[in-house]
Amino acid sequence: MFYKDKLDSSKDGKFTSIEAKITEEEFPAEPEADSKYAWIITLGSFFLLMVAVGTTNSYGVYLQEYQSVFPETPKSTLTWIGSLQFGGMCFFGVFAGVLVERFDSRWVILSGCVFSGAALLIASACTSPAPLIVTQGILFGASGSCILIPSISMPSQWTEKYRALATGLAVAGGSIGGLWMSFASRAMITDLGYQWSLRISGLLIIGVGLMFSPLMRKRMEIPKRDKIIDFASLTNIKFVILFFASMFAAGGYFAPYYYMPPYVGTVLRESDSWGANISSILNAGSIVGRIVIGFTADYIGPLNALLLSSVISTIAILVIWLPFKSLSTLIVSAVIFGFCSGSLVSLIPVITANLFGIKRLSSNIGLLFISYTIGSFICSPVAGSLLDKYGHGTNYTWTIIYAGLFFGVASILLLILRFSVDRHLLKTI
Repeated sequence: MFYKDKLDSSKDGKFTSIEAKITEEEFPAEPEADSKYAWIITLGSFFLLMVAVGTTNSYGVYLQEYQSVFPETPKSTLTWIGSLQFGGMCFFGVFAGVLVERFDSRWVILSGCVFSGAALLIASACTSPAPLIVTQGILFGASGSCILIPSISMPSQWTEKYRALATGLAVAGGSIGGLWMSFASRAMITDLGYQWSLRISGLLIIGVGLMFSPLMRKRMEIPKRDKIIDFASLTNIKFVILFFASMFAAGGYFAPYYYMPPYVGTVLRESDSWGANISSILNAGSIVGRIVIGFTADYIGPLNALLLSSVISTIAILVIWLPFKSLSTLIVSAVIFGFCSGSLVSLIPVITANLFGIKRLSSNIGLLFISYTIGSFICSPVAGSLLDKYGHGTNYTWTIIYAGLFFGVASILLLILRFSVDRHLLKTI
C-alpha cells in the first residue's frame, strides 16, 4: 500500500519530492546507475564474452585441423560449423533477450554457459562432420546466445555517464579471447588432439560461468508482457533504420577478416605467416578500437562515433585496400579497419539504450542481432562467389568492392538515422 505524505511541485510542473512508505517487497528500490557495482558487471561481461565469443573467433584453428582429419569433406561444409556458431548466437539472441527479461539473468547466463560447455564436450566425441555441425555449430550457437545477449547489454543497463566505455571494455573481451584462445587451441590440438581441446574449452566456459554468472544481476525488474516475443520495436522507423544499418555493416564486417589473410599469399605472394599476422593485426586493432572509441563516444555521442567509424571503415576498404597492392598498404588498411570496425559491436547496445530506453534493452538487442545473422550469412557466400566467378580465385577486386559498398550503405543509413534524431550536426547523440 502507498501512503502519500507530501507532494511538492516545481514551477515547471515536475515533482521534486515525494515521501511514501513502501515496503521493499512491494516495490524494490532500483540501484543507482554508475555505481561501483556497474564495473563488477562490466568485469563479468568481459570474461563471459571472452570465453563465448573467443571460442567462435578461434574456430579457424579447428577448421584447419578438420580439413586434415576429414580430407574428403568440402571446406565449405566445414566452414558452416563456425558460421552456425556466430549465426546461432545472433539468431537465437531474440529468444535469449526474452529469457533475460522474464527470468533471473544470473540463471539465464549460467544455463548458457553450462549448455555451451556441454555442446563442446559432446562434440569431442564426434567422429564425423555432420554431428560436429549439430553440436559445435548449432547447439553451441543457440546456447551461447544466453551468454552473449545479457553480457553485451547489461553494462549499458548499469551505466549512464560512461556507458559506451563500459560496453567497449566488456566487448573487448571477445577479441582478446579470440587472440589467446586461437594460440591455446592450436597448442592443445598439436599436443593433445582436437577432442581434448574441445573438452578443455567446454570445461573452461562452464567454470567461467560458475564464477561470474552469480554477479550478473539485472539493475531493474521489467514488467512481464503477454507476448513472448514483442516485435513492436520494428514499427519504430528509427529502429528499422538501425536494423538495416547493422545488417549492411555486418555484411561488410566479415569480408576483411575472411579474405585479407589469404589475399597476402594469393595476390601479394607473401608467406603464410604474414596471413596470420594480418589476422592478428585486425583483432588487436579491434581490441584497442572498442575501448578508445567507447571512451570517445561518451563525449561525442555513440551514434556520432559509430557513423564516423563506419565512414572511415569504408575508406580503409575502398581507398586504401582496393587500389594499392602492397603489404604496407594492406597493413595500414588492416590497422584502420580493425580499429574502427570493432565499434559495430560495442556501440550498437549503447545507441539502442540511448534511443529506445533500457527497459527492453535485452530484447531490442536480440532483434538487432538478427540483422547480424542476415549480414553474416550474406557476406561469406556472396563474397566467395564473386571471388570464384569473377576473380577466378585470385582476383579480389569485386570482393573488396562488395565489402566496401556494404559499409558505404551502412554509413548512409546511419547518417539518415543521425539527422532523424537531431538535425544539429555538432550535437552529442
